[in-house]
Amino acid sequence: MEPIKQHEGLIYPLDRSNVDTDQIIPKQFLKRIERQGFGQFLFYNWRFNDDGSLREDFSLNDPMYKEATVLVGGENFGCGSSREHAPWAIQDYGFKVVIATSFADIFYNNCFKNGILPIVLPRHEVNDLLNQAKEEKVMIDIDLVNQLVKSDHGLVSAFDIQPYHKDMLLNGWDEISVTLNYAEAIDQYETEKAK
Repeated sequence: MEPIKQHEGLIYPLDRSNVDTDQIIPKQFLKRIERQGFGQFLFYNWRFNDDGSLREDFSLNDPMYKEATVLVGGENFGCGSSREHAPWAIQDYGFKVVIATSFADIFYNNCFKNGILPIVLPRHEVNDLLNQAKEEKVMIDIDLVNQLVKSDHGLVSAFDIQPYHKDMLLNGWDEISVTLNYAEAIDQYETEKAK
């Protein structure tokens, strides 16, 4: 995975609570076994009409958010079934960071496993970001090393992250990479056990 130390990006505001994983990536697109190619189906039922044309009334289709890499959502983001395809779709679309007032636990942990930084901020700060980003382009700088979020509209906020998750993202590790860090000790154990 690609390490994340600092990320500056444009905000896409998704002002909805309880966005579940079936809304993020509908079940009919879960047939792929590789992690790529899911971005085109992100929020499919909201982004597209029945005939496959883009819906003009869904904000992600607005050209203003074409380059967005930071998704800001509401409460309980990523609830529903525990499909890992949801963070795959978010990442494949181009989002590196998701900010919300709260996350469903499984989705939250799946983000770390797939190189996405999920950040919990207080409701009033999330609401400010959502309201500002609905009106104009808002850039935000995320500093994972110092655990700070700064927007070009004056928001400065600290966020919490478990040290294990922070190390994974800073180093670009997934759980297999973490295990491989102990390869020498594992080999030594296996050699001694075989004697």
